Amino acid sequence: MKLDQQQNGNSYENGHERDADERLANGLGWFSVGLGLAEIMAPGKVAQLIGVPDEDKTRSLLRFYGFRELAAGVGILSQPRSAGWVWGRVAGDLVDLASLASAMNSDGSEKTKVATATAAVLGVTALDVMCAQRLSEKSATNGKQKEDGYSPVVETITVSRSPEEVYNFWHDFQRLPTFMSYLESVQVTGDRRSHWRAKGPAGSIVEWDAEITDDKPNEMISWRSLEGSDVYNTGTVRFQRAPGGRGTVIRVDLRYAPPGGTLSAAIAKLFASDPGQRIHEDLRALKQIMETGEVVKSDASIHPGMHPAQPAGY
Repeated sequence: MKLDQQQNGNSYENGHERDADERLANGLGWFSVGLGLAEIMAPGKVAQLIGVPDEDKTRSLLRFYGFRELAAGVGILSQPRSAGWVWGRVAGDLVDLASLASAMNSDGSEKTKVATATAAVLGVTALDVMCAQRLSEKSATNGKQKEDGYSPVVETITVSRSPEEVYNFWHDFQRLPTFMSYLESVQVTGDRRSHWRAKGPAGSIVEWDAEITDDKPNEMISWRSLEGSDVYNTGTVRFQRAPGGRGTVIRVDLRYAPPGGTLSAAIAKLFASDPGQRIHEDLRALKQIMETGEVVKSDASIHPGMHPAQPAGY
């Protein structure tokens, strides 16, 4: 029992550690996008800010750096566990530091501003190196790199209910739309098969048939979509007893190929509608349902009106 609790505790902690690393990577990605756009659209202002001469040569160089930053930012935001793109940021940081060192020795530069900019770049470089190292270690350890055109998504959450309760609720697939915001309906079509209908990009509707490939009561459910589906996906949801009697750790491991392929996934993630974010939000909604009986949304929600979600028979 102690060993099980320790393993569950490690899984819980690893999930939170992974989330923190991915949030840091996303933050660095958005920083790259913002800095890149500033350097491309207003290189003169950037030159004045960092204390270098506002000249044609300087503006051209800053625009070049801006396109590099923009590419790195899009790469980080569109690729799961984007260690390679973060290492690209580290390389860019070294180029920036070399340019600032050269500017420090230039007679036309404002030394105080250049020194301040250098200190800021050194701070960001430290974050980039730390993030790149952690992502590289995780990629080497768990092998979650993108494979065969499929994008991996891993999310965890702890719910204050027993594994038996959470498993039974999830296994009633027709209940899934009560907390999965993108689902319109799930119909059970056979002993281990079901038909799924969901909201796709730009208001489209996507549908697929899925079958259960493994089912261990109160522990896990594995599935895969069938041939001819609009969205190809395979995955597993696990229900592990949380340490200290704190309920259940739900872990979702999903691999999917979105409609439109990799480019569609990159664009969707850039505009904050990627499956990883959706699953994270859906697990939070499930937690609310299991613990309070409803999903509470504020009046400021992007969805019109309030959205209570009392599951039948719960």
